[in-house]
Amino acid sequence: MPLPIATGVEIPDHELSLSFVRSSGPGGQNVNKVATAAQLRFDLEHSGVLTPAVKARLRALSGRRLTAEGALLIIARNHRTQEHNRREAEARLADLVRRALIAPKRRVATRPTRAARERRLEHKARQGRSKRLRSNPRWDD
Repeated sequence: MPLPIATGVEIPDHELSLSFVRSSGPGGQNVNKVATAAQLRFDLEHSGVLTPAVKARLRALSGRRLTAEGALLIIARNHRTQEHNRREAEARLADLVRRALIAPKRRVATRPTRAARERRLEHKARQGRSKRLRSNPRWDD
């Protein structure tokens, strides 16, 4: 079943790889015997679902979770069961992709108005005058 991300965006199963490894977290003696930590691998480079711009933003967001091969690796080991860890890994991947889908707003360069520049210069002059008045008088004055 594909992983739903947002409206109209789903990651197909063939682009996801899920494996379970032994975990170091809660579970007592259970952690020594059962592989409950979920490793979810999403091949970002070869994904046909996401646009190149979204892939670039996802690369920037993923940080150290991105492997040298260009795959996104999410490890979930907070829970005691495989099912809970699988759900958590899928939720974390969906959250990352959702955040990457939002394009940042472009900053529109603006210039200060003439009045704002004049106010700034007047304030600087006033500050300079008040500091000059606080200083000790020089001997040549």
